[in-house]
Amino acid sequence: MKVSYRGVQGEFPPKIQEKLDAKFSKLSKLLERRGEKEAHVVITTERHLQKAEITVQFYDHPLVGLGADSDLFTALTEAIDKLEKQAVKQRAKWREKRRVGDSEEETAGESAPEPAEIIESGEGPRVFRVNHYEQRKPMTLEEALLEIDEDRDYFVYRDAEKECVSVLIRRRDGNFDLIES
Repeated sequence: MKVSYRGVQGEFPPKIQEKLDAKFSKLSKLLERRGEKEAHVVITTERHLQKAEITVQFYDHPLVGLGADSDLFTALTEAIDKLEKQAVKQRAKWREKRRVGDSEEETAGESAPEPAEIIESGEGPRVFRVNHYEQRKPMTLEEALLEIDEDRDYFVYRDAEKECVSVLIRRRDGNFDLIES
């Protein structure tokens, strides 16, 4: 990461410069996925207060970290910490937006049932995920027996008493098998 300083009189002491370089390298690992990033540091002084402003472009969004303290190093550290928080938040938003957008585009193009999601596994059979959007409440075994239809051979539910996923399977003789995980 390229760091340009404005408003600094002279150089930082070597130990402080090492610490700042370590913090900027941590920030660059978080930000740099494609290409070299530039950080612009502007330092201003008002009476006994040192103010640091760090600006970085991240996925077409300017991230700005502000820090103020009587000590310049503390102000810079505060600004870098705020910048890291913004970068993590922006990156999470970008990831969610990309993931939600990709899954909507894939399922919108195919003619599948509304509640089903198609999981592509390359060549061979396709897998359909059904009812994964619905949040069902946990139920007892008796409620599951009432819920199973005549035309269904199995019913999957969350057991309220044991707090596990259970599968109720109809046998050929009319009785049921219960599988608990």
